[in-house]
Amino acid sequence: MGKKTILAVFEDPDETLYGAKHLMSKGVKIREVYSPFPIHGIDKALGVKPTRISTVAFFYGVMGVSLALLMMWYMNVQDWAMNIGGKPSFSLSQNLPAFIPVTFEITVLIAAHLMNFTFLFRSRLFPGFKSMNPDLRATDDKFVMEIVLDDNKVSADELKAMVKETKAIEINDAELKYKD
Repeated sequence: MGKKTILAVFEDPDETLYGAKHLMSKGVKIREVYSPFPIHGIDKALGVKPTRISTVAFFYGVMGVSLALLMMWYMNVQDWAMNIGGKPSFSLSQNLPAFIPVTFEITVLIAAHLMNFTFLFRSRLFPGFKSMNPDLRATDDKFVMEIVLDDNKVSADELKAMVKETKAIEINDAELKYKD
């Protein structure tokens, strides 16, 4: 059994942002806003916490540097040591300046790929995941605000009256399943 939810549909991103600010000022908790493109300022209006993506990117970069240096050490020192141009091949640290460009490229490659996988996983867009979008028009030209009745301390009728004060073009009832 799902939770009773109100879906408010908007036509314009500015009206959606105004509606979010208006409802939040009245103490209404908005679960999510679905949009075909990012709306500047909606995360601040909804009180969304800052993302930790920069921390994750840093750790992916450290992992990329580590793997790049390990790979070059193994190839150039351990497995197939060659004396080219008089450079000593028995130490990675003595040849490190020559390995900086390759280290940078491998770091960017690994961090970028892992960030893409992280994005797809966290946004549930990875193949095989079920979409969480309650109204498919939000991927085309509409903006959908999702308000769960259990999250708010007012009745459905009072909540609908507050949503009508915004510039929503539709107010729909839905019963959605959540993984809280």
